[in-house]
Amino acid sequence: MTSANEEQAEYWGQSENGTKWLTYEDQLDHVLAPVLDLVLSRADLSAGMQVLDIGCGTGVSTLAAARRVGPDGRVLAADISQPFLKRAATRASQDGLDNIRFQYADAQTFAFEPALMDAAISRFGVMFFSDSVAAFANIAKALKPGAQMTFAAWGPLDVNPWFRVPHIAAVKRLGQPPRVDRYAPGPLAFHDVDHVTGMMVQAGLSEVKADAVHLELQGVNGVEDTAALCTRVGPAARVISHFAGNEQDVQAIQKDVTAEFQNLQTGTEPRIPAVINLFQACRSE
Repeated sequence: MTSANEEQAEYWGQSENGTKWLTYEDQLDHVLAPVLDLVLSRADLSAGMQVLDIGCGTGVSTLAAARRVGPDGRVLAADISQPFLKRAATRASQDGLDNIRFQYADAQTFAFEPALMDAAISRFGVMFFSDSVAAFANIAKALKPGAQMTFAAWGPLDVNPWFRVPHIAAVKRLGQPPRVDRYAPGPLAFHDVDHVTGMMVQAGLSEVKADAVHLELQGVNGVEDTAALCTRVGPAARVISHFAGNEQDVQAIQKDVTAEFQNLQTGTEPRIPAVINLFQACRSE
């Protein structure tokens, strides 16, 4: 596959940090379930629709969409990571879902069949393009005229403790890595609603709208396990990797995160406030 995003393909398909999403698949699906629910409710999928899932990852969004469109519908699941696609296909087979096709693709450049899809969705799969305008325009080509794309992205760092707390703990322990462009491809690239909607308009999309949605992420197996999870994936993991942090560093960072998350505990699990940017737009008629 020729890709305009080779660095992202390598990161998600070959690096240790990328493949951690396979290791922690169940936990991450649990924590991020409210985000997927948000995407699916806003996308308003129905029986018989054909849906494009951008950045499908290990398949939780794809499986949910496939159930919603039913046996008369179809889902095309696209991702830049072969290991993710392999795992997603296994999950689909285990669940007996045969209305899904998996495609190894860079959605910025891949030649999707034109004007076929009734909808496009993404849960955290669109923040990694080297040229987001080109990517939006290319995804739109796969949609029928008037069809809608719906995707979720992280809001700003300062209102997302899931990222902010472990990042601060990692920087405190190991130091500040070189700063990068705040709009560079990465988990927080779409934090600025106006910036993203501007790119969508530039890509020729219509009925562009965005909503900063406040919700709560679900902890997993108590405060300590939740702290361990968000320390080992995301911005904290990138800091640890940059400074070649050892297990002692990881444990120290995790201890600080646990202390902070204690303040968020409700019952047996922490409930972590989050701000998710929900974007929607249509292919022009």
